[in-house]
Amino acid sequence: MTEIALQNGEPVLRTETRGAVLVIELNRPHARHAFDLALATALSATLDRLDEEPALIAGVLTGSGGTFSSGADLKALLRGERGLTEKRGGFGILKVPPDKPLIAAVEGYAFAGGFELALACDLIVAAETAQFALPEVKRGLVAVGGGLFRLPRRIPHHVAMELALTGEPMTAERLYGFGLVNRVVEPGAALAVALELAQKIAENGPLALRATKQILARSHEWTDTVGWTEQRRFADVALRSEDAKEGPRAFAEKRAPVWKGR
Repeated sequence: MTEIALQNGEPVLRTETRGAVLVIELNRPHARHAFDLALATALSATLDRLDEEPALIAGVLTGSGGTFSSGADLKALLRGERGLTEKRGGFGILKVPPDKPLIAAVEGYAFAGGFELALACDLIVAAETAQFALPEVKRGLVAVGGGLFRLPRRIPHHVAMELALTGEPMTAERLYGFGLVNRVVEPGAALAVALELAQKIAENGPLALRATKQILARSHEWTDTVGWTEQRRFADVALRSEDAKEGPRAFAEKRAPVWKGR
C-alpha cells in the first residue's frame, strides 16, 4: 500500500488502488483509529484524490488491525487539537462526503464518531462480530458528527432513539435487519465483500454514478414537485455526455461499455 501521511514516523492512513476502486485504510491501531488532526487531514486529502482522479470510480474505507474506528481522539481533544478540516469538516469527511460512492468495510468497533464515519459512507459491509454505538451521552457529550440526523433517516425512529439515548451498542446483524447495513459477513471478510460491491459499482458510468449519488443524497430535502426540477441540475451533466450515448450503443452491440467520463 502507498503511505499517505506520517505521524511520528508511522503512516496514519494508507491507500491502494484495485482497478477503479480506491481502498482507504485507517492506520492508527494503537488508538483504535481515533481521529486526530493528522488523520482527518489525510482522509480529506485522500477523498479529494478519489473525487478528482478520473480513473477512480468508487472507494472503500476500512481500518487496519480488525477494527473500524473509535471516533475522536480524546487525548488530542484534551490537548486542544480537533480532528476538523476546513473543507470536509470533522474527520475530513463528516460534513462533506465525497461525490463518488464510498463503502464502509467495518470490522470490530464503529463507536461514537466511528459510527458517524460509517454513516457518512453510502453503503456499509460489516462483520457479524462488528458493533455500532453512539455512546457520547455516557460521557455527558452530544454526537455532533451527523449521527443524530443521519441515523433517524435510515432506521426506525425509536431504534435511533434507543441507540442515541442509551449509548449502548447494537450488532451488525440487528442493524442489517433495519436496513442500515448492506451485508453481514464472516469476521475478516468485510473488506473483500466491500470490494466486490465497489467493483460492481465501478462497472457503471462514472458520470451517472456521481449524479445518482448527488440526487439520492439531497432527495430528503425536496418535495416531489421540487424534485422534478432539482434532479435535472445533476442528471443533465450525465445525460448530455458521450457516456450517455455509449451505454445504449454497447447494450445494442452486446459488449461492455467503454466509459470516457465525459
